[in-house]
Amino acid sequence: MSAEQASIERTAEGAIVTSPGWFVLNAAEMSWLHADGGGEWMAYGEPEGEFEQYGIGVHILWPGQANGLYHSESVQEDFLVLSGECLLLIEEEERRLQQWDFVHFAPGTRHICIGAGEGPCAILMVGARAADKKLHYPVTELAQRHGVAAPEETDDPREAYRDLPRDFRRVRATWPP
Repeated sequence: MSAEQASIERTAEGAIVTSPGWFVLNAAEMSWLHADGGGEWMAYGEPEGEFEQYGIGVHILWPGQANGLYHSESVQEDFLVLSGECLLLIEEEERRLQQWDFVHFAPGTRHICIGAGEGPCAILMVGARAADKKLHYPVTELAQRHGVAAPEETDDPREAYRDLPRDFRRVRATWPP
């Protein structure tokens, strides 16, 4: 069996993969997504830019920005800090992470990252995909103190993020510098 090469569209915001298949793209040439207060992350393609079997990408967080809300997933994830620093909230603990720190999240591990230090933090994020994947957003004192708690405990991402703007916009990569 031979795989087809994906189609790639070049836009003012960077390259977007527009069909299934294999591809080679430089991360700095890709289109990225930006959310005020949530940093920037690689956006592979349309509509969701996700791979079937696992998710992978680089997420850039500036100091104070979080990559989402405190949560757990029913599948495993792994993060590798490529540069900069961030604060990891994990199972009601705070851990300072820096370049080359690797974190494995077993299924069910509550976590979130918040940019820290003097500049951007680049994190390679890899996570399993599953049709029956479940998310949980607990409301904890630690998450509330850092402003990354859902309004109330829920398993529904739409409910968890209901008070946050979801106006992601495509941008050119700002990292690597």
